[in-house]
Amino acid sequence: MDLTLTGRTALVTGGTRGLGAATVRALAARGASVAFSYVRSSAAAESLSREIRAGGGAAAGFQADQADAAAAAGLARRVLDRFGALDILVANASIDAFGRVDDPDRDEELFDRFWAVTRAGLMATVRAAARVISDNGRIILIGSGQGVRAGTTGVADNAASKAAIDGYAKGLARDLGARRVTANVVHAGPMATDLVAGNQEKLGPLIERLCLPRWGTVDEVAAAVTFLAGPDAAYITGASLDVDGGYNA
Repeated sequence: MDLTLTGRTALVTGGTRGLGAATVRALAARGASVAFSYVRSSAAAESLSREIRAGGGAAAGFQADQADAAAAAGLARRVLDRFGALDILVANASIDAFGRVDDPDRDEELFDRFWAVTRAGLMATVRAAARVISDNGRIILIGSGQGVRAGTTGVADNAASKAAIDGYAKGLARDLGARRVTANVVHAGPMATDLVAGNQEKLGPLIERLCLPRWGTVDEVAAAVTFLAGPDAAYITGASLDVDGGYNA
């Protein structure tokens, strides 16, 4: 068994479903104690915690809506109070908002929430975690190749958000390098999760243009996250790892 994360405490934002839940399971399987945030589903959070504990691990869910920057900023302290340390942050919580910029029927309320989650809330979470994360810690931001290449119409806001994540990680790597804290991005490719269930038809042409023309799995992306969280990635920082079927090839 690979238990290289034994003794480490991780926080995964947006951890009750999709890639977030897969990452919680993958980190716990490697020995980490795992905290995770959720917005509404306390039942799903408790179910995932019970699953991890039944397997001999330690896990706990914390309610925090990343759209609320104040709540996001307080999350790291709550984890520290519960587990006594914070060694790994996986900033996964996000939402998608699709729509052309010239669409007169754009749902601007949706896009306002999108930016609150993916910009202000994300940065509040990272800033708070950076202040308390242990030396030799790991910060992993979940991004997308759309930050490099939009690839299709209706994704301008998503592309802008993901490009910002890439730049943010490079700045974090510089700011935190003296403490040997690494900061990297995983470019997650299209995955068949409930978050994209209503947009699979729209994304069909994008899938067809991948080098590996299929939907990815959450476990494939979570494997990259756990690698960057582990000791073998100690000399990798300010980097972006593409796990996207060759989206940008």
